[in-house]
Formats: sequence, structure tokens, C-alpha cells
Amino acid sequence: MSDGCGRKLMTSTRKKIRKFSSLRGREVQPGDFWDVVVVTAVDGGQKDAYEAQIREKIHRGELPLGTTYRVFSDPPGPKIGNGGSTLHALQQLSSMYGEALRRLKVILIHAGGFSQRLPSASALGKIFMAVPLGDPLYQMLELKLAMYVDFPSNMKPGVLVTCADDIELYSVAEGEELRFDKPGFTALAHPSPLSVGTTHGVFVLDRRDASSPSEMETVSCRRFLHKPSIRKMQDSGAVCERKSAALPVSEAEFVYTDSAYYVDFDTADVLLKLLEELEPLSCEIDAYGDFLQALGPEATVEYTSNTANVTTEEAGLVGVRQKIFSRLQGTPLNAILLNNSKFYHIGTTSELLFHLTKDEELRSQLGLLSSAFSVHLDQSSSGSCGSASSGSCVMHSALHPSCIVGSGSVVEYSRLEAGVSVGRGSIVSSCWAGPGLSVPDGVFVHSLCVNHQNQTGFVTVFFGIDDSLKRSVHAAGGTAELRLCGTRLSECLSLWDVDGELLRFSGDPSSCSLWNARLFPLCSDQQSSFSTSLEMLQALLRRSGSPLPVKTRLLSMQECLQLKSLQEMLTFRKELQDEIVQKKSS
Repeated sequence: MSDGCGRKLMTSTRKKIRKFSSLRGREVQPGDFWDVVVVTAVDGGQKDAYEAQIREKIHRGELPLGTTYRVFSDPPGPKIGNGGSTLHALQQLSSMYGEALRRLKVILIHAGGFSQRLPSASALGKIFMAVPLGDPLYQMLELKLAMYVDFPSNMKPGVLVTCADDIELYSVAEGEELRFDKPGFTALAHPSPLSVGTTHGVFVLDRRDASSPSEMETVSCRRFLHKPSIRKMQDSGAVCERKSAALPVSEAEFVYTDSAYYVDFDTADVLLKLLEELEPLSCEIDAYGDFLQALGPEATVEYTSNTANVTTEEAGLVGVRQKIFSRLQGTPLNAILLNNSKFYHIGTTSELLFHLTKDEELRSQLGLLSSAFSVHLDQSSSGSCGSASSGSCVMHSALHPSCIVGSGSVVEYSRLEAGVSVGRGSIVSSCWAGPGLSVPDGVFVHSLCVNHQNQTGFVTVFFGIDDSLKRSVHAAGGTAELRLCGTRLSECLSLWDVDGELLRFSGDPSSCSLWNARLFPLCSDQQSSFSTSLEMLQALLRRSGSPLPVKTRLLSMQECLQLKSLQEMLTFRKELQDEIVQKKSS
């Protein structure tokens, strides 16, 4: 991106943030903001957690007032994916508002799921992840609303569909506005290298000449490709070319990839009729791949039988896709080409660390801070936390001045006492670290409060930054393949002096993973939970024994979510917040 384009993007983004910040805690006028903000949840427990946090945000003046905020959970039963969640949310909106819905502007943010690739967001949700920006501190919900703050005033009634863990930044020329006023689907489209197109959705445009200098243009699409090969992009006419003799072919060629999209209410009615045909939903539907591939004049039914990009092929998926295609075939697909835009995904531990500590482009575009809404623990310090090293990120935390946070690390919603050190490239989330403790390099440490057998307890889970919590093996002999911080689980138990025969997994007995392995001790208080788990973690890295007390109860991450004490976790954050506000004001 050229310096000029980068400056435009930074100026435009900062302007949106200022505009949204001016709306926080204020009554918005009709037409100036969304009529309804919908957040989806995977189940009733997650719905309760989301609603509690939104109520707190409204009470603290962190969100615009006069807008309706709703959380819809997926129905009980099989997973239905973000496509199923879209259909189910539209059904609930239609039931609540009736004909009045057709006059409303709605944003639908998909936030359901257990965030297995970023477990610090598992208990309270990806949409409530902290962002080092603003006072009071932004979370992803505020950032999403800020980036789309100009949309409602330039949009016909309808629904904007987006996800909780990505950020889209864009600029347009003076006097231009993004307009969502066409029938069918209208999607945001970002110029991307062909390699990025293989993991995203790609638009095949009616117009392939990309030599126009316009920052924004709305064009119709012939079809949509979902995670296509480079050959498929080339053969389908998706590849565009920048007209510049100075650019090598590898940089001159690009495709337009997807992010959020808008649906008008006539098309929403088609989707509701589709749901009537499909109910009860019995498989996962993709709101991008399964809906958008049916659109445009050159869409074919061929994709419905291609399950190469499906994690788990489910019975009936092909038939469901064929019904979707039958209903949506012929529906227009338009793309708003945002030629000066950037798309960021923050859905994994590695992505979080990179974007919040090392990604200078994003930091400058958004104005991200190294220390946001954080203070020293000692009474004499009234400034923001200065303990973090260059290239680290501390958010909503209280640190003693003697603490050290290593380069490339993130500390959020935590209390670190005297002499605590955090190594490089680590994540410390929702923890209370007692004096003198040392967190190693390259690890993830996160404390949760649980209700177990009618008693409140604490569990601190820990993983290597690159550990895969989703990787599953069969119980019969497969567990030897699972490693925690590079150490086989059987060896972990040996180092902790736990009988290897006691290794158990929660949930599906045939599927074993780090997610459902019972490895983490239940403790009576938050500080001892952190110190006990830290000793266990250090034992793995040193390959030296650290025996656990006899009859220590071990829980899995999966069980921690099932047993989570929502109110206790929110209380800890509120106590931190009150302390930070008090010390900042003094």
C-alpha cells in the first residue's frame, strides 16, 4: 500500500472512531445509527453471558443509546453454522417485529461458538475481546460498530451480516459514500493476492478491467467462488490486473475477496421461506459459501456436492445446499469494490499477538496503544501502566511498577503483583499473579471461575501458543499423538505425579483433544489457581517433576465453560475497572 493510500486509510479510520466515540452513552437520532444490533450465540448459556455484558456496557455508557440490542441463540440440537444462525435470527426478528421489520436497519454479528483457537474469548465471547483503544476501553463489539458507523445513513432497510473476529478498514474519495440500496445481496470486496483468495470467498466481476483509479465502485458479479484454487480463479475470470509496467505479474494480479454483506428485506423473505423448507436444521450451513455461491447469473449447482472445504461432512448437507441453490438462484449479487481497504482476522492466539503487538500498519491505522485502560498497582502512580516493554500490549489491567511484560506479549483483564514477569510472545488473560511469579515465553495462560458441586472455584488453563485445541484423535491409542506445550500427555501426568491411568476426557468419549482433556487443577481462589498451574507449566518446560497434591480435581477447558461462573468473572473485571478509574482520576 502506498504512503498516500495508507494515510487516507488512517485518516478515514480515525474519523470513524471519533464519530462512534461521540455516540457512546448518547441517544442516537433515527437514521443515524442501527435500529437493531443483533449478536448471535451458540446456546442459552452464551446468550446469558452476552446479554449480561451488553447490559453492563449500556449502563456504563459504552454503547449508543436508543438502539435495540438483541442476542439470539441457536436452537438446541445439531450445530447449524453461521448460515443456520442467519436464518434463525431472521426468523426471530420477523416474529418480533412483523411488517415493521421492513422499515428497520439491522446489523447481524455472528459471535456464536467456543473460540477454540483463541480460548481467552471462549467464556465471555469473541465479540467482547478487548481492543487497546478508547476510554472506556473498546471491545470488538464497539470496534465493529465504529467501522460501520457510516453505513446506516446510506442504507435502505435491510440486514448487514458480519462476523465477530474480523476488522475491515476502508477509505473512499471525498463526497463518496458506500450505498446499500440494490436488491439481492451487496457484499464488501477487498483487493487481495491470489494466495489469500484460496482461503476466502472470491468475486467474479462483470467488469475485469481494474485500471480505474477509483477508491470505490459498485459492480454486479457473475458468480462467487468459495476458497477456490488459483487455477479455478484464473479459469473463472476472477483474476484482475493492475495496469502498471513497473509491477511484476505476482503483484499486478489480484482478486476481490469477501467480508460483510447486505441483504434487502425482499431477499430476506426468500431466506425465511428457505428456512421453512429446511426446518429442522440438521447440519451446518455457511452464510458465505452456501448462500453466495448460489448467486449471480453464472452460478451453477456444481458446488453443492463439493465438500472439500467442509470440516465434517454431514448427512444431508448436499441436499440442503441444493435447496438453497434452488431458492436463491437468479438473485443478484453486487460487490462494492473497496480499492483502498484492509481486512484483518483476529481469531487465533497467533493473530491476536501479531496484530496487537507487531502489526505496525494496523496499530497506526486504528491508533492502537501499548497500554490501554491500565494502571500501576501502587498508590503513588496515577499515570497509565508503564511496565510493558516496547512491542507488547496491556489492556484493562493493574500491574505493579516492578512487573515486566516481554516483547510481543498481551496481558488483558489481569492483576500482576510485585516482581511478576511475562516472557515474550505470551498471552495472560483474566489472571491474578502473586508476587515474583514468572510466565514463560510463548504460552497462553487464562483463568476461569467455575461453580463445581455448589462451590465457587478457579481453574487456570495453559497451552502453548501454537497448540491445536481443535485437533481430535480417537480414544483407542490416539492420545499418544496429543501434546501440551510440546509434551505428550502421558509424560505431563508423570511430571505432575498423576497416575497416567487417570487421564480422562470430558464430552464425547470417542473424541480426544486438548480441549476436552482433564488436565487443569480446580483451586479455591484465583491466586492459588494461577500459581499452581504455572508450576505445572514450568515443570513441562523444564522436564522436571512438580507433584500435585493427592486427590486434586482436574477439569478440561470444555468443562470449565460448562461450569463457568459468569457473574464472578464479570465481577473481577468490574473490580479492576473501578480500581483503574479511581487511580486514573486521582
